[in-house]
Amino acid sequence: MSTIDDQVALLMQGTAYGDDAIYRTMEAELHERLAEGRPLRVYCGYDPRTSDLHLGHTITMRKLRQFQDLGHEVTFLIGNYTSLIGDPSDKDSLRPILTPQQVEENARTYAEQAFRILDRNRTRIRYNAEWLSRLTFGDLIHLASHFTVQQFLARENFAKRLDRGEPIYLHETFYALMQAYDAVAQETDVQVGGTDQLFNIIVAGRKLQEALGQRPQIGIILDILPGTDGVVKMSKSLGNHIPITATPEDMYGKIMSLPDFAMPAYFKLVTRYTPAQIAAIERGLAEGSRHPRDVKMELAREIVSIFHGDAAAREAERHFVSVFQERALPPEMPAFTVTSGATIVDVLTGAGLARSRSDARRLIDQGGVRLDGRTIQRPDEVLELAGEAVLQVGKRRFVRLVMGR
Repeated sequence: MSTIDDQVALLMQGTAYGDDAIYRTMEAELHERLAEGRPLRVYCGYDPRTSDLHLGHTITMRKLRQFQDLGHEVTFLIGNYTSLIGDPSDKDSLRPILTPQQVEENARTYAEQAFRILDRNRTRIRYNAEWLSRLTFGDLIHLASHFTVQQFLARENFAKRLDRGEPIYLHETFYALMQAYDAVAQETDVQVGGTDQLFNIIVAGRKLQEALGQRPQIGIILDILPGTDGVVKMSKSLGNHIPITATPEDMYGKIMSLPDFAMPAYFKLVTRYTPAQIAAIERGLAEGSRHPRDVKMELAREIVSIFHGDAAAREAERHFVSVFQERALPPEMPAFTVTSGATIVDVLTGAGLARSRSDARRLIDQGGVRLDGRTIQRPDEVLELAGEAVLQVGKRRFVRLVMGR
């Protein structure tokens, strides 16, 4: 049985508050509540504004699973009511308002995808329309009376829009109130969320619980996962995402394309590794006793195993070795998303492998362009990829191609 100190270290792994005082407060409160020896009520909310989840979405699910494995009560909250507004926390512009039909359609897939990580038998699924739809206008006035307009306008995303002279709509300020009331309705001990949820969880949620006579929740605020470029937040719209429904081979290959410096973040945020195991890996990399390629292969095996199982992870690794290493392809390549109908010339110029369209045709004519080892003969060839492919120009320039929409 792990000690309370060990549990706190595990549950605080990957957190990012941007303020040491907040970190210390949350850490101390978590230790205190774990010492009570009862199952804590833990939840994370997910707004079904899209139908598919990527690896970045699973960071909070992994944290929920850690709480489950320690015996706590976990709720996977589907924000079918908050989705009607859309969270402005990570946006510098107004989010489009979804229809109830769009939200319902997206919500159908969320829980099933989540069960790739969460224990189905120990997960409670709830929808926040259960309580938010019952609030009266008088209730909303009462909730709003605990906050000031200045508190909302001081938020970075609202402040940027205000500085640019862009409108901030009144309904956008309701979102934090609605999420805060989620915590009240569930009498939450712990809420898990990303750094973009810091205001909603730490400020709004805790304040409203105290105002309504509840003990304020502990906020487990997790860092944001970078995309396959290792820098920018993982996003489907940017093409730097890893879908959790990707095939084992695609998932393994995408992870192997990560820059070395991004590996510690992935180990901390999306694996089952303990703090001690991660510290040992980082120490091995720093001392030179572990080769970055080997560590990255270990990372890829672990992540593929989470979503597809150990056997699929081993097969994906064999595929990667045979396709990439035995053909002397670099494990790290820039990624380029191919749009439907794009020709090989479009891709060469768009990916920066050719200076111009005429330069692209010249490279093809000289036999210097290969797609997955096949020499390209025609500049007007349209690329339709079933999965990923490697485009090679000459001996040293490579790009990993991914089919977009």
